[in-house]
Amino acid sequence: MTTWVLVDGENIDATLGGQILGRRPQPDERPRWDRLLSFAARTWNQEARGVFFLNATTSVPMPFVQALMAMDYRVALLSGAADEKVVDMAIVKTMSALVDRDDAVLLVSNDGDFVDGLVELAESDHRVGVVGFDEFRNLALREVPGIETFDLEYDVHAFDAPLERIRVIPIDRFDPLEFLS
Repeated sequence: MTTWVLVDGENIDATLGGQILGRRPQPDERPRWDRLLSFAARTWNQEARGVFFLNATTSVPMPFVQALMAMDYRVALLSGAADEKVVDMAIVKTMSALVDRDDAVLLVSNDGDFVDGLVELAESDHRVGVVGFDEFRNLALREVPGIETFDLEYDVHAFDAPLERIRVIPIDRFDPLEFLS
């Protein structure tokens, strides 16, 4: 069995830049995407393969695409009309295609547009998870029965430096040293 890691790069980048940093992320502030595949393989104890979805309607960020390919991601370069959410559409189609397979699915997004697909996968006895930023995860994603949730920074450790985030901390994960430095 395989865990398919489906990355909504636009959503993660927009959340990181717009909600957390308040500006466009610098290259060294972006997630280390190779850590995500390692996390998925280690956490669910099976092979993890990634598909990174990018809107290439206006341009193709070739250095980034090449870097993803070097990390063994399959890169889905998508195009469409200006009003089409091509990345969301492709991820929904991919989740539908995975319903008939025995593979697990780990969605990397905070976007609620994927709830129906995740529900369908979970109801079909797939192992399903969502990775994102806990405080920005769409509320409907939190309510999908049987879904596992992971934080991109705190669980995956996808960043080289801590992000400036305000979050609710479960008491069993509270580390006072984070506040005393």
